Amino acid sequence: MSRTVRRVVADDWALLRATRLAMLMDSPAAYGSSFLREIGFDEDIWRGRTATPAFLALDDGLPLGVATLRRLPGHDPEIVGMWVAGHARGSGVADELVTACLEEAARAGASRVTLHVMDDNPAAQRLYQRHGFVVTGDRGDVPGCGQMARDVTR
Repeated sequence: MSRTVRRVVADDWALLRATRLAMLMDSPAAYGSSFLREIGFDEDIWRGRTATPAFLALDDGLPLGVATLRRLPGHDPEIVGMWVAGHARGSGVADELVTACLEEAARAGASRVTLHVMDDNPAAQRLYQRHGFVVTGDRGDVPGCGQMARDVTR
């Protein structure tokens, strides 16, 4: 097993597409989109998505997981689209993806990183708590989902 986590580049568009479609099949309600919607996206859309910092966890080139660090103007960067394949859960892949996102945020000069996590996902909550995230009390727009945040320079 040769596991790596690396930042997505433009030529990874097909791998990013395959991983995103797998996550939408695995957890269709968790990501604000659907497999049927995104299967129709063309190469230009997928290449465009590689411009946002995203990280793939790979085992001998096959995707184990993905996480994206989205930064909207006027907002702290946010970890979104976090997913780990079922067979790789509990193996440390999620920790590696969170670490990659935090390191990217630090490189970009961010002072804080946020994310949203479902109330009924205690495993994800524990993951983020291990990395220093705390509940902010912001409930956002999605029912049953709360925000967590942490300072980048702790």
